[in-house]
Amino acid sequence: MSSAHELQVAEVLRFEDVRIGMSASFKVNITRSMIEAFGSICGDFNPLHVDVEYAQSIGHTGPVAYGMLTSSFYSRLVGMHIPGKYALLQQIEVSFTAPVYIGDVLTVSGYVSSIHESVKQIEIKGTITNQIEKQISRAKIKSGVYA
Repeated sequence: MSSAHELQVAEVLRFEDVRIGMSASFKVNITRSMIEAFGSICGDFNPLHVDVEYAQSIGHTGPVAYGMLTSSFYSRLVGMHIPGKYALLQQIEVSFTAPVYIGDVLTVSGYVSSIHESVKQIEIKGTITNQIEKQISRAKIKSGVYA
């Protein structure tokens, strides 16, 4: 779901519908409540993520969002967009290239880079950029398509 008030229907792409070059993107606003909720779920209370003064003392403008929080949006890319409903996320390799802060607006994008017919699997190249178009991560994602 893109927000608490808006239901976003997943794409319904079957394996035979997927084509190399298909792409999708969406935006996400990073909020303090997202960071707090993620910290509560994973139990990581490193002061880099939760303490403004500490984060500033080591050169950041404020608490840094969890890398795995931002990477979770790659799951949305696969499960809601490419391929959507029939996705089964199988592998993800993520490289983090810049920090994310409360108030950042991220654009999550991806495109189908290869299709493996023998195992009904697609590979997606993904990137996340912030509001000034600085890349904050890149990913290689493998997803099965079970329909």
